[in-house]
Amino acid sequence: MWGASGSFPRAILHVDGDSFFASCEIARNPKLRGKPVITGRERGIVSAMTYGVKARGVKRGMILSEARKICPDAVILPSDYETYSLFSERMYEIVRRYTPTVEEYSIDECFADLTGLRRTLRMGYQEMAAAIKGDLQRELGITFSLGLSATKVLAKLGSKWKKPDGLTAIPLRDARAYLAKTKTESVWGIGHNTAAYLQKFGIETALQFADRDEAWVRKMVSKPYFELWKELNGEVVLELTTEHKSTYRSIQKTKTFTPPSKDRDFVFSQLSKNVENACIKARRWNLATTEIVFFLKTQDFHYHACEVKLSNATNVPQDIMRAVSEYFAKTYRTNVLYRTTGVTLLKLRDAASAQLDLFGAATKTEGLQYVFKSVDELCERYGKHAVFLGSSFHAMTPQDSKLPTGQAHLRNEPPTRHRNLFKGENSRRRLGLPMLGEVS
Repeated sequence: MWGASGSFPRAILHVDGDSFFASCEIARNPKLRGKPVITGRERGIVSAMTYGVKARGVKRGMILSEARKICPDAVILPSDYETYSLFSERMYEIVRRYTPTVEEYSIDECFADLTGLRRTLRMGYQEMAAAIKGDLQRELGITFSLGLSATKVLAKLGSKWKKPDGLTAIPLRDARAYLAKTKTESVWGIGHNTAAYLQKFGIETALQFADRDEAWVRKMVSKPYFELWKELNGEVVLELTTEHKSTYRSIQKTKTFTPPSKDRDFVFSQLSKNVENACIKARRWNLATTEIVFFLKTQDFHYHACEVKLSNATNVPQDIMRAVSEYFAKTYRTNVLYRTTGVTLLKLRDAASAQLDLFGAATKTEGLQYVFKSVDELCERYGKHAVFLGSSFHAMTPQDSKLPTGQAHLRNEPPTRHRNLFKGENSRRRLGLPMLGEVS
């Protein structure tokens, strides 16, 4: 599978923004360059950070007061996801100057297929990768790490090889050397549990996994890991997905809150808000669910989850909360500190295709859908959650009284992009431009 012809039967590039959210803040305000930057002030926890902050031991999800103890000189900013999305769009467009085959993998990552473009662009694949990297960093003011290889999995391995600000090409003739130095858990798609499972068979490196014969792999691991095995061996299985998303198989909404709480009503209210947010997205895409999973995460990072099947397909939060209420009491534990709630809508399908049930629950849902059509219109006009469920009330009301003096004000401070609008903008409608520099 390694290919006698050598290097790049396919040329797949992976582009990964370094500390993307924090880097966007620095690009927007160059006065922050060289300083330790943390985002997430509006949530009270670390959302993103620069590499210098990470090197000191700060981790994502850490409460800001703890992060302050480790990194007292950190500049802590509210997250500005609108600006990050604009930087992301510019990243995709810069890569598309070189190839139209671009997969928008996430807000700070993309894959690009450069195969067959050497004659057109009059440069080799590694030259193309270097040119793309140069354009991205020059025009966006952010460093990127890039990986170039014959498959997506190998390209992803390359982008992680030298971080930050790296460019690593892995031609197939050299792939074995890289895989020998890579732990299985560092391979894209292999998590801690799967790595522990493979270790039982003496497989600790990516090369040891890649060298197993096909019959063993087919027998011992499921299809997704068989596909990873093929990609590690240089066979393209995971093609780039270039179509814009047209639907969702599932929708997940989570929320980490600070301070953590053992208040049953508050935790339930946070879960209710998760459900409302998930339903807003489901209605936007005209989808309905028949099954959900909700979870509560404790302060010591233990998960308590529950799967709930619904009597009919719905995208109305009342239907879901009615079912959740029944199981919440079985999941919630008194005198336990909780830090996160979340819900996932599963088995999504076209809302218009939902069939009537025997007892008329679907008919009631249909009536509520008309109500929520009006609710969505009000929220579009006056802002998200202009109208919300009573069960979400505590989540909509900041716990300022429980925060240290002065911290409540910081928690509620919007990012610069929301505080300072261009002419013609309002709180709901914006131009596709990030706010650059501090506005006095």
